[in-house]
Amino acid sequence: MLDDWQHGGFGVYIHWPFCLSKCPYCDFNSHVSDEINHKEWRDALLAELRYSARLTGARSVDTVFFGGGTPSLMAPQTVATLIDEIDRLWGLKPGAEITLEANPTSVEAGKFADFSKAGINRISMGIQALNDVDLKALGRLHSVSEALAAFDIAKKQFDRVSFDLIYARQNQSPEMWFAELHQALDLAVDHLSLYQLTIEPGTRFGALYDKGKLRYLPPSDAAADMYLGTGEICENYGLNGYEVSNYARKDAESQHNQIYWRYGDYGGIGPGAHARLTLNGQRTAFHTELDPRKWLESVKNKGHGMLEPEVLPHSDQAIEYLLMSMRLKEGSDLTRYNALAGQPLAADRLRQLQELDMVIVEGKMLKTTDKGRVLLNSILSELLG
Repeated sequence: MLDDWQHGGFGVYIHWPFCLSKCPYCDFNSHVSDEINHKEWRDALLAELRYSARLTGARSVDTVFFGGGTPSLMAPQTVATLIDEIDRLWGLKPGAEITLEANPTSVEAGKFADFSKAGINRISMGIQALNDVDLKALGRLHSVSEALAAFDIAKKQFDRVSFDLIYARQNQSPEMWFAELHQALDLAVDHLSLYQLTIEPGTRFGALYDKGKLRYLPPSDAAADMYLGTGEICENYGLNGYEVSNYARKDAESQHNQIYWRYGDYGGIGPGAHARLTLNGQRTAFHTELDPRKWLESVKNKGHGMLEPEVLPHSDQAIEYLLMSMRLKEGSDLTRYNALAGQPLAADRLRQLQELDMVIVEGKMLKTTDKGRVLLNSILSELLG
């Protein structure tokens, strides 16, 4: 009998916490540092990889993802060394997807050829906007022309290239967003990540919003129109909305992110990384020290920067599975949910949502409708209520 995680696969996430500047909307664990000892960081990341491999024992890696922060600031040789070590410790499956997030500056684009030689086979670029005024407002350090030049370089070096855009920005109407989206789709290779701007606590935008100084954000009904229109336009270009914020041509979906959404296992390496690892039949949650210096010190002292692990009861696993998998267009496997939860979802709640045309059940799969996807958080609250 398969462990539950094997329905989703096994990936390794490596977090590089450093950026050249902190974007005002970003609530990721990213830090600006004038001096980085790259050898020290490479050795520490290698040490934590080895610790994770001792925990899991033998298994094969489906995907690797270098995120951050800005991992394209890493030395390509560091990336190569980490990929080689992952292969030595676990073994990379043939054709394993290995993604690196990159900012589209000329300096980082100049390293793309070396990243390709290091083993990266997919690039995810943080372009975020296709006009210079909005790029400046978002705190981005690149211009549109620089981003497009970097994108052209990426297409020559990698078969798989994705880029991110943020919509529902200040002073942006649905018509303005749709025009920008058409431009993006004319450029796109096979994948786009399209995120609605959210105002997160603890960010500069969050502080401005609390003071009433973040003005001219689109109203919620306009943002909903942008979301619905985005799906229709992407579909017309042949990019299927396979997840709430992600659109891809057939077979070009992000394999690594699907491990999260399908509730597989994943190792989390680096400061602030999270992991879900099934050990001796028990799914266990791990997270690491957030502060880069504390994490580094912990690795030097203990061989890892992980904090106290938490064994997840099946009821929590069922909730996590539903929260993640319902983001996917394919939906949640009710048989799998029932096995984790030990009981089915409440029939009356499910029936009510079906009558409201918010969800459908096809075979064993529970899915949101197009109408329901806009209200996914409310649907999940109702299902788990």
